[in-house]
Amino acid sequence: MKLLVFGKTGQVATELARLEGDAFTQAVFLPRDQADLSDPKACAAIITETQADAVINAAAWTAVDNAEEHEAEAMVINADAPGAMARACADRGLPFLHVSTDYVFDGAGETPRKETDPVAPQNAYGRGKLAGENAVRAASGPHAILRTSWVFSSHGANFVKTMLRLSETCDALSIVSDQHGGPTPAADIAAALVKMAHAMVQGQPGGTYHFAGQPDTTWAGFAREIFDQAGRDVTVTGIPTRDFPTPATRPLNSRLDCSALAADFAISRPDWRQGLHHVLDEMRGKN
Repeated sequence: MKLLVFGKTGQVATELARLEGDAFTQAVFLPRDQADLSDPKACAAIITETQADAVINAAAWTAVDNAEEHEAEAMVINADAPGAMARACADRGLPFLHVSTDYVFDGAGETPRKETDPVAPQNAYGRGKLAGENAVRAASGPHAILRTSWVFSSHGANFVKTMLRLSETCDALSIVSDQHGGPTPAADIAAALVKMAHAMVQGQPGGTYHFAGQPDTTWAGFAREIFDQAGRDVTVTGIPTRDFPTPATRPLNSRLDCSALAADFAISRPDWRQGLHHVLDEMRGKN
């Protein structure tokens, strides 16, 4: 299987590149200077000429707070570009796999959200990602939308790296403890996308799916596990979201029901604590 991947240096794209040769035979990874998502037509044009068997969009505007002030620009990258890609794929009958987010929901309640639950994004980032989902579906080609949450790895900007950086100078931190969700290793997202792509190239239908690590926890619980595994002596005090205001509203409930992905693609929720162990080992090796 040959893949065309939009993105090269992001968390998921980096993990996809590591799978080349084992999970798939060949891939072309497109960095921003070769495929700028702020130019959707140019991105679509690349697909019209590709020899790939499937296309994965692992690129996005991921600066959640920054999107509040730049919603129009974020909308182009997170909605218009995926829509253009999906239409180009539909014209050629190529499976198009697109990464989305739990932020399409309103974050209310405590029940894990299913793919069919009503959507109501509470911030600009979520609105853009939802518009992107709708554009991908409207293209009416073979597609899979993978909603995920709390992505982390040994590269890029993420919560694990932020906590480790703060622990260099702080022995006590106050971390939000009323937002609940499943941290998700980027490596597991990459593996899931490749498995789905293989199946879809063989004719299996796609759709919208949820994928997040287990067990569900809070940001404070995530931080405690990071420090425990990293051997950092840091006291974590849980605080409510109202005590840590941000430009973009964060959902309190990011729990995702991932049973549909398990049923259709035999992809189970990964244990994020094991993923964290691998990430920390890799970071120690880099240092």
